[in-house]
Amino acid sequence: MDPGLTLLEHLAAALARIFRMPCQIRPEVMDIAFARDEGRKQCHSTAILQRLERNANPDVRVLGVTAVDLYVPVLTFVFGEAQLEGNCAVVSTARLKDEHYGLPPREDVLRERLIKEAAHELGHTFGLRHCPDWRCVMASSYGVEILDVKGSDFCSACKRPIAENAYW
Repeated sequence: MDPGLTLLEHLAAALARIFRMPCQIRPEVMDIAFARDEGRKQCHSTAILQRLERNANPDVRVLGVTAVDLYVPVLTFVFGEAQLEGNCAVVSTARLKDEHYGLPPREDVLRERLIKEAAHELGHTFGLRHCPDWRCVMASSYGVEILDVKGSDFCSACKRPIAENAYW
């Protein structure tokens, strides 16, 4: 079985539990060459997000997952991006992998980091801003060290808007 698909299947199951909503993997592939900055050797996450939004059903939340390194002009890199109260988000596995830091691969760590980052970005689509509680998944993460110590759950305050939109 394709290891990437296994990672996406794991992510979809985790997000369905976290958000209490059905989550499905769509096999569509987007060519993101338009967002590539050759000088930085990264892709502009805002451009990808805008393309996702143009092509998405406005009644469905969409999470784009990529392996390319992402950036916004004012930062060296981002793990992901979402529009506040929008319906789309994008995350990258590039800097979530231990290999990026010269370490041996650890699939369990990658899965945990991806779940946290995906939940964080999707939280923004529910109107959530960065949370001051470092244990909350909505706490800002500017490095994998921060991502690793924060929790994968929403704090009680951040959980409210999510619960209001849950199916069960």
